[in-house]
Order: sequence, then structure tokens, then C-alpha cells
Amino acid sequence: MALEAAATVAAEAGLPALILGDSIEGEARDVGKVMAGIALQVKHRGQPAAVPCVLLSGGETTVTVRGQGRGGRNVEFLLSLAVALNGTPGIHAVAGDTDGVDGQEEIAGAFITPDTLARAWAAGIRPRDRLDDNDGHGFFEALGDALITGPTLTNVNDFRAILLT
Repeated sequence: MALEAAATVAAEAGLPALILGDSIEGEARDVGKVMAGIALQVKHRGQPAAVPCVLLSGGETTVTVRGQGRGGRNVEFLLSLAVALNGTPGIHAVAGDTDGVDGQEEIAGAFITPDTLARAWAAGIRPRDRLDDNDGHGFFEALGDALITGPTLTNVNDFRAILLT
């Protein structure tokens, strides 16, 4: 229902939305790479949809903790997505947990823009190192791109949207 509602909002704004699935699971960083591949196919080939559009997905991914950073599955997904997109123009994304808590912190998720990596590098932050350290929260907080909603009193699924313009 959350993805369908988001698709309705997108349609009202004149943007076609593709719901890719509401039960996408797996390692968050792997899902980020796959979603980047889909986004790049849309951006460069117009398949399976033409630009502009919104790619919507949900489900609960997992994170195998290897590092000492702070993070959750949505910020891990986004950091992996950003690295894989490597600043491709015209691709923005948001991901978050619908209950307002991604991982162990009061951060619901985050967003990326085409200049996310450039801003990180300019600030002396190495995105791949942060991903390797499972430090998505630290990464997005340092850029001012963390999403803090507070408790939403609902928990239907993780939510991901990739906007292609």
C-alpha cells in the first residue's frame, strides 16, 4: 500500500512510477548495486521505462556487519547505490524505514543526489571506506543528508524511491 500510495503521488506530479516489488530482500549493499544497474538502464537506454520516472521498491534487506561504523540497512543501501551510480546526473534517491528508525538510531534513512560523492570527497570523506566500515549513518550525517522523522507509529516496510530526470 505504501508503494501504491507513492506511485499515486508521483502520477499526480506527472511522473510515471514503476513498482519493482515490495518484498526485495538480500544484502543491502547488493540491492544497492542492482538498483543502480536498473537506474542506469533507464537513464541510458530508456528501459524498462523512459525518463523522467520514479522507481519504487520495498522490503527488508540485511547488513552483514564487518566494520565498526554506525548504520542501518537503508543507509547501507543508499551508500552502495551512490557508489555504484558514481555521480550520474539526474538520479536522486531516498530510502528509509517506515517506523522512523533505521538500525539502532533515531535516523529513518537518508537521500542521495548526483553530487553526494563529490561533496563527500570535498569534505575528506571516502565513501567506499565508509561503506566498508558499515558507517552509513556517519556518512550521511556528515553531509547533512540524513532523514530524521521521529517515530511514525507504523512499520509497514522499508521504502526506496529512485527519481530519474
